Amino acid sequence: MIRFLLLLMAILAPLNPSMGAQEHLGCFDLRHDLFLAHFDLKTDVDDIHSVAATATLLNDPRFADVNYHTVSGAYGIQEGLYVPANKLFELAFAGRWSDAHTNFSNALEEVSKKAAATLNHGGTIWIAEAGQSDFSAALVRRIQGDMPDLNVKERIHIVQHADWNEEVTTPDDLAFLKKTITYHKIPDGNASGNGTPGFRSDELINWKKNVGDAKSIRIWEMAIDIANTYNGVEGRYLNESIQKGGLDFSDVAESVWIFGFGDMVDANDFFSEFLTSRK
Repeated sequence: MIRFLLLLMAILAPLNPSMGAQEHLGCFDLRHDLFLAHFDLKTDVDDIHSVAATATLLNDPRFADVNYHTVSGAYGIQEGLYVPANKLFELAFAGRWSDAHTNFSNALEEVSKKAAATLNHGGTIWIAEAGQSDFSAALVRRIQGDMPDLNVKERIHIVQHADWNEEVTTPDDLAFLKKTITYHKIPDGNASGNGTPGFRSDELINWKKNVGDAKSIRIWEMAIDIANTYNGVEGRYLNESIQKGGLDFSDVAESVWIFGFGDMVDANDFFSEFLTSRK
């Protein structure tokens, strides 16, 4: 029922003068809410492309009032090596990210403070789970400890798209979140035609033709270079789409769902929507 009401609100918002386009973007209240993007970076390099795509999304003028923060190293119990990308995070999200890989406790403290500020002012937390949910579970437990009277079922939402991400989340953490907060499981962003965009492609995507600024070019070039450098290296997962020269930012299907752009089909739609709009 909660999910239905949120979607109905997103559809009707442009029709209601008190809930105009300047106040809502999909399910997200631009005046009060907080958007968190959690990336595992272990061991699939698709997260590297997803970081660049998330930055592209947030750089769009329509997202200028989005309060956001990102987290690197939000992984679960999977084996394999981490993909280091601190330079990319700083370029993409300068000062608005936390490193849970290097210092989990510090990252949790930073994100908890931002979440508390939003919740204390009546806002809602929206988490795009570009990986597993262990960090999110720690965050929710911290919030419950600090704000025991808060209705977290209404005020915290997690969006997940991948079965594998759930499979390598600590089982107790996943069960806790599904019981405690509002947990949205959407169709997998690796394929199109299933109800969400398919943001994984084996074919070369000519993203540069729509890029309108030098910073976006640098972000994508760095992301592609990092992904190519670590793809399949030292036992990391080999992403065959990226190996073939394509792009994989499948985790961003969650973000476009939150912000009301879930009717896209593929990566070409994404770049057409969010890059040309800035020119």
